[in-house]
Amino acid sequence: MASSKQSLIQRTFGYISLVKMELKKCSWPWESDPKVTGFKKYRELSGSTMVVLIAMVLLGAYVAFFDYVLSAVVNKIIVVLS
Repeated sequence: MASSKQSLIQRTFGYISLVKMELKKCSWPWESDPKVTGFKKYRELSGSTMVVLIAMVLLGAYVAFFDYVLSAVVNKIIVVLS
């Protein structure tokens, strides 16, 4: 029983070390230069966030507009048919 726990612990640490190695290979959305500080460090991340927020607002406006138009059309049809 103790050896299976030991092997589980060893496997867990082995897995964590592999994850660390893979994460070092990743391209992160911030500046890797330690001299860069503040918001300049996260320029790519903040730019991508702004693109996503603008896209969400535009898509929300698009859906709201067509929801309003279609509900008005359906209400007119209901009024005409009643």
